[in-house]
Amino acid sequence: MTRAQFEERFFGIARWVVIAFLAAITLVPFYYMAMLSLKPIDALLVDPGSLWVSAKEFTLSTYRDVLKSTDDGGQGFLRLMLNSALVSIGTVVLTLAAAVPGAYAISRLRFFGGRQVSALFLAVYLFPATLLAVPLFVMFAKMGLSSNLVGLAIVYVAQTVPVSIYMLKNYLVTIPASIEEAAALDGCSRLQTVRKVILPLALPSLMATGLYVFMIAWNEFLFALLFLAADPDKWTVSLGLAQLANGIEVSKTVLMAGSVILTIPVVLLFFAAEKLLTEGLTSGADKG
Repeated sequence: MTRAQFEERFFGIARWVVIAFLAAITLVPFYYMAMLSLKPIDALLVDPGSLWVSAKEFTLSTYRDVLKSTDDGGQGFLRLMLNSALVSIGTVVLTLAAAVPGAYAISRLRFFGGRQVSALFLAVYLFPATLLAVPLFVMFAKMGLSSNLVGLAIVYVAQTVPVSIYMLKNYLVTIPASIEEAAALDGCSRLQTVRKVILPLALPSLMATGLYVFMIAWNEFLFALLFLAADPDKWTVSLGLAQLANGIEVSKTVLMAGSVILTIPVVLLFFAAEKLLTEGLTSGADKG
């Protein structure tokens, strides 16, 4: 066997070993969490290490308890999910509305300090979120936007715009300038070129960026706690899950059901946009 054949066989086997390992450490915890959420608490106490739910033990009462409103004795996660969806979707729309023109300007327009400006967008993440939390809360409280889902979405936009501009810029530079020149010759203004030419071509990157922003807003906890703690009716699902985790009277099966509910929307969105997401991430990494 030659060295090239050995290396090809070795790395071919190693690739599948690594894939299997990563799949195991990713899927097994989620599988165990899902199994616990489908068990009654007495079955969990009898055999907490079981990775299977028998037909006799199978129950959906934990999910009913989690989704049922607090007035009916449940945990009210349906309302919390609606709040999270409103904040997350609003954050995605506002972020893309700000990031698209910003990324286009950096990738296409020539101005003094353009390269440095691009680097400064990522420098924002050198500052911890806790450093910005108190000043933002004081400022938004004076504006009357504390304990408000709109205010929370705006705060998330301040966090997500820099990295969104960076991600979109890396994709837009891969689009040939000749396409825009052809559109200009056809009589399109710059705004029409962006709307009719650039945005359709950048759809994979927009999808990848939008999903990334959605995940940040859906799972964020610190600012949600700071802005919404005083008004439980405005809580997001991450706050509701933290309440379940800290509640002594809440069984672990109900907590696992809440965790599954928190995870499923992002997983479904990922699989629904898998093709566009992959294209957006790989194409945006071609040039930096």
